[in-house]
Amino acid sequence: MIELTAAQVAAATGGRLHADPDVTVTGAVIIDSRDAAPGVLFVALPGDRVDGHDYAAAAVAAGAALVLASRELDGLPTVVVDDPQAALGELARYVLATVRDTSTGAAVPKVVAVTGSVGKTTTKDLIGQLLTPEAGNESGGEDAIIFTKGSFNNEIGLPLTVLRVTAATRYLVLEMGADRAGNIAYLTGIAPPDIGIVLAVGVAHIGHFGSVEIIAKTKSEMVSGVVDGGSVVLNADDQRVVAMASLAGPGTTVQTFGTIPAADVRAEDITIDPMGRASFTLRVARGGEADEQCADVALRLVGAHHVSNALAAATAVLRLGVPLPDVAKRLSEATALSPHRMAVTERPDGVTVIDDAYNANPDSMKAALRTLAVVSGRTRRSVAVLGEMLELGDSARAAHDEIGRLVVRLNIKQLVVIGQGAYHIHEGAMQEGSWGSESIFVPDIAAARELLDESLEAGDVVLVKSSLGAGLTALGDHLSGATTTEDNHK
Repeated sequence: MIELTAAQVAAATGGRLHADPDVTVTGAVIIDSRDAAPGVLFVALPGDRVDGHDYAAAAVAAGAALVLASRELDGLPTVVVDDPQAALGELARYVLATVRDTSTGAAVPKVVAVTGSVGKTTTKDLIGQLLTPEAGNESGGEDAIIFTKGSFNNEIGLPLTVLRVTAATRYLVLEMGADRAGNIAYLTGIAPPDIGIVLAVGVAHIGHFGSVEIIAKTKSEMVSGVVDGGSVVLNADDQRVVAMASLAGPGTTVQTFGTIPAADVRAEDITIDPMGRASFTLRVARGGEADEQCADVALRLVGAHHVSNALAAATAVLRLGVPLPDVAKRLSEATALSPHRMAVTERPDGVTVIDDAYNANPDSMKAALRTLAVVSGRTRRSVAVLGEMLELGDSARAAHDEIGRLVVRLNIKQLVVIGQGAYHIHEGAMQEGSWGSESIFVPDIAAARELLDESLEAGDVVLVKSSLGAGLTALGDHLSGATTTEDNHK
């Protein structure tokens, strides 16, 4: 982050200063006291299980220069605000605006933002990889390109990402998530995009939104949030998304991507190899058919659904001036950066694990199952280990039932359903004709782990998929041999 005095932090957040106004924040902005180091700003967020205010003293003892809190803390340099989370957003808005206002020409950072019901994290990671060489060419340094870690895409994660910006930053690539109307508008208010991307409208979080129509309206907030003179990138294969073009301002350029002939950037001649990786011709319209350009792409990502993500990323970076041959080459070299998202592990015992347990909704679940069917083919046993899809509201039972039926129709050989919330996947499979041990319901992850450790054999292809809250990431780590430690201490 750029250096700020305590007085500047107070002014940016509307807070009351209880510290020397000249105390300077020279380090990062953090919300976990374990990350404290000399010069950082510690934001004391209240939580469901812990309160950040209880760890403020430890953060200062470890070197934190200042605390952003909702109450005065005896003996600690503090800026007191009504709502630390809202103040975090205000501070991020101030920092980005300051860097933009004090930069000129090519030094002004370009903000690329991605939203959609599926594919946000992968697309963001692809854009980051496509732009990294450009950032290095222009300025060098580790701050030249900043993109969201994992899926830090909400009212806390996005400001923390924005606050990493420095005067050296040329590209800021952000993932913007939403579970309620107004979320995207709030996030684009913090970081107005030069390029705003809408991937798809699905039923993720429909339990909060209430309807697909409200989801579409919320995603369309991205179009309205783009800066004047910026670009909107829309999925031509999704009718709800492409209809958002009508919301673009008079100074905004609209670019589309997809597989239909009308798309500005499109994939043609798509093929899928035995490992589920897509190859295609990337074709770009340049004003007329005679001016079209094309290049071959061979993705290393597993899953045919990544074609759409790759097209979205390509469209965005083409708008930023990256030549098509470079885009195609870098897409073909790009890898999965974020864990538990179609991460493939070939175990020494001959079992292939596809860990996609970070998130799930009906659309992503279907895509993952189709990939499992492709990778296993006709000769290997396919095993789907599925947990609950959360936040589906009244549609939850029908959505889980539909997934169970799809498992049978795809001829997945073994289904393991984990937890009561996912039971209707098992029920749907049985109703579709899966009998005996083809579909097994287990109450928890421990039972699933024991079952799989005993039953998996060389040649099996195993998919692990659920919403994050269902906890199957730990099972994915176990099956793939990864080791992780999670601790929610602040």
